[in-house]
Amino acid sequence: MTTIGGRHHGRSWRRGPVDPALAVALCLLAGTPVAARDLAAIVAPTTDFTKPEPFERNPGGATTHKKAINGDAFSHPSANLPFERRADFFIGNGFFKRSWVTAPASTGSADGLGPLFNARSCQGCHLKDGRGHPPSGPDEPAVSMFLRLSVPAAMPDQAEALAGHRINVVAEPTYGTQLQNLAVPGLAAEGRMVIDYRPLPVALAGGERVLLRQPAYRIADLGYGPLAPGTMLSPRVAPPMLGLGLLEAIDEADILALADPDDADGDSVSGRPNRVWSLEQDRVMLGRFGWKAGTPTVMQQSSEAMAGDIGISNPLAPFPHGDCTKAEVACVQAPTGEEPGTGEPEAAAEVMTKILFYARNLALPVRRDIADPTVLQGKRLFYESGCIACHRPKFITRKNAAEPAQSFQLIWPYSDLLLHDMGEGLADGRPEGVANGREWRTPPLWGIGLTETVNGHSFFLHDGRARDLTEAILWHGGEAQAARDRFAAMAAEDRTALLTFLRSL
Repeated sequence: MTTIGGRHHGRSWRRGPVDPALAVALCLLAGTPVAARDLAAIVAPTTDFTKPEPFERNPGGATTHKKAINGDAFSHPSANLPFERRADFFIGNGFFKRSWVTAPASTGSADGLGPLFNARSCQGCHLKDGRGHPPSGPDEPAVSMFLRLSVPAAMPDQAEALAGHRINVVAEPTYGTQLQNLAVPGLAAEGRMVIDYRPLPVALAGGERVLLRQPAYRIADLGYGPLAPGTMLSPRVAPPMLGLGLLEAIDEADILALADPDDADGDSVSGRPNRVWSLEQDRVMLGRFGWKAGTPTVMQQSSEAMAGDIGISNPLAPFPHGDCTKAEVACVQAPTGEEPGTGEPEAAAEVMTKILFYARNLALPVRRDIADPTVLQGKRLFYESGCIACHRPKFITRKNAAEPAQSFQLIWPYSDLLLHDMGEGLADGRPEGVANGREWRTPPLWGIGLTETVNGHSFFLHDGRARDLTEAILWHGGEAQAARDRFAAMAAEDRTALLTFLRSL
């Protein structure tokens, strides 16, 4: 019996008229040859908003979990994960939650924190595997948000490395590639991120007014001298973890097919891929992860975060002093958790493999209220307003995905994983790889409606400036300006319907 989206359809296959896309999907997953045009029909955006689409309730296909919708909704394993692999998932969860300690320590397998760092654990940034947020005020540590740092290329070798995609940015010479606001005892932290907001009023149709907040970023209490001239700052909140393995399992050709860098179709949307260096494969690959698609794989994303955020060396990022530079002498001379004389990193290959398995198999929860008339109305408005030009609804994952549970799944991420110019309002002015200072990767929308349930807040966008979904939409500019303006021009009840649809994701 063929299964798709976690449901059996053997009997419905033999009853009456069948949705063409459903029939093609069943043939595909049964191994029956399918013409390219039929395959395209499965992932083509719908034009029928009178009812839910087949399998729409399961955004992660058969990996979608049916557990209770509560604060743990983002922390369950793939529903189709074999029983014998579930132990690996929960072991990985243990490493994900591990609080690393200062070296040397009696707990030798968990020491090596920092010496400069942003969090003591992966869970510290990705609380309950969800979304980070900006600090509520000057006295709250920015644990799930930090500042990226870089400078323009000044030397020929730096320009050559950027052009060859060997590096994404040139590190600030003293402070590295991100500001570490915490340090082990005896060391000074690198500094403290300060956010200054100013109000920005926006008018909506019907006389409603929204007061956006425009952030400005600076660094106070610099611990190791001044920043280099021309230093670029970019704020980043920790993105949610769910569905990463499925995004990695999308065929590169399917993503590149959506790219239109020269806007050949004239719709003013010109998505383009980021190209970045793979530490695993020692070659240029498609960037998929991070706010600017600066990382190609889940393993590299996890490894670089371990080294940069926590200061823990690992096989792909063998830096026992984390992101500290030669100019930070006390950091370079501080003890580490590496085994003397062995070269064994602080997080061994077995640890990183378990974390990778955990990260790849965090499951999407089921959609809610997909047949509700208001949700269907909001879906129609979302599609017809042009939002899906970037937030592409559906993909089918590769047959040879890294994890069998994620192979040949019909998934609904609502993202094209491409870079788009989002206008001056959201610009950080900091290039990363191919991405320029105005471009951002389209963030997946799946799970967005449960942000408050899981994380207790409703802050969105790369720096959490938007305090709700309305504000997030109103910050869209550049290629998304026309869609944003259609939203602003809607009657109040239509805006409510569109937001209700988003909250169902």
